[in-house]
Amino acid sequence: MASPPTFLTIGHVARDLHDDGSFSLGGAVTFAAHTADRLGLAAAIVTRADAEIAALLSTTLPNVSLHVSPSARTTTFANRYHDGFRTQYLYARAEPLTVADVPHSWLQASIVLFGPLAQEIEASFVTLFPRTPGMLLAATPQGWLRRWDEAGRVWPVSWQAAEQILPILDVLILSHDDLLPFASGDRAEVEALLGHWSTRVPLLVATDGRHGATLFQRGMQQHFPAYAAHEVDPTGAGDVFAAAFLVHLYRHADPVRAVDFANRVAAFSVEQPGIQGVPTLAMLEQQWRPDAH
Repeated sequence: MASPPTFLTIGHVARDLHDDGSFSLGGAVTFAAHTADRLGLAAAIVTRADAEIAALLSTTLPNVSLHVSPSARTTTFANRYHDGFRTQYLYARAEPLTVADVPHSWLQASIVLFGPLAQEIEASFVTLFPRTPGMLLAATPQGWLRRWDEAGRVWPVSWQAAEQILPILDVLILSHDDLLPFASGDRAEVEALLGHWSTRVPLLVATDGRHGATLFQRGMQQHFPAYAAHEVDPTGAGDVFAAAFLVHLYRHADPVRAVDFANRVAAFSVEQPGIQGVPTLAMLEQQWRPDAH
């Protein structure tokens, strides 16, 4: 891509392992870039991966510009479920990203979304991009909230750089599920942490699956219910939401309508496996036009 992308996302692409030994492409960057592309923006990814995954990424996202730095390994996750609880394992991790991995012309992107998976993005990245009118700098911080032991089991860890990063961002988007491990499942503690972080960043959106999403801005909270959906695969729904929110916010500068739009896109996306369910604008208009029902 000679000209800068409109929507740039940075972070590790993932190899998500399944119980039968197969895998699928995952990672915030995969879902977010695909969503931006489907919604009509020129999208790009900066990541690290092995040759096999780099080739698969290229064929899976043919309209997305890629800058894939070589890595001996690709970040690899597996989820194990027992009695309804998920335990996550990190079985491989690509090398961390560096600021040199970002093509110079891509520094002029209009929307930049940091989507770390496993502590691969340093805080210095947030100062890399020049601020211009209308430009959006955003993050989905789940990869800054993870640590792992020698067996690869993933555990929560405090976001040490939050106070450094948040004042530079325009938008923080995260899930209640990202924070519940810190609070022993206590939602009141989660709300307190969200309230604190919302004082450090202009816009914060907290998603809560089928319960909808909450927008924090200027000390105020507004809740938006989720749209009904026949859930087939919720994987990546939060990343789809994040990209859709940023696309709408960039185009219309209305965070309230952007949350509602993102809820619609996310509801649409979970009705098919993987990235297959991410809709186009035309599909959304057909689904929610007044005579559609």
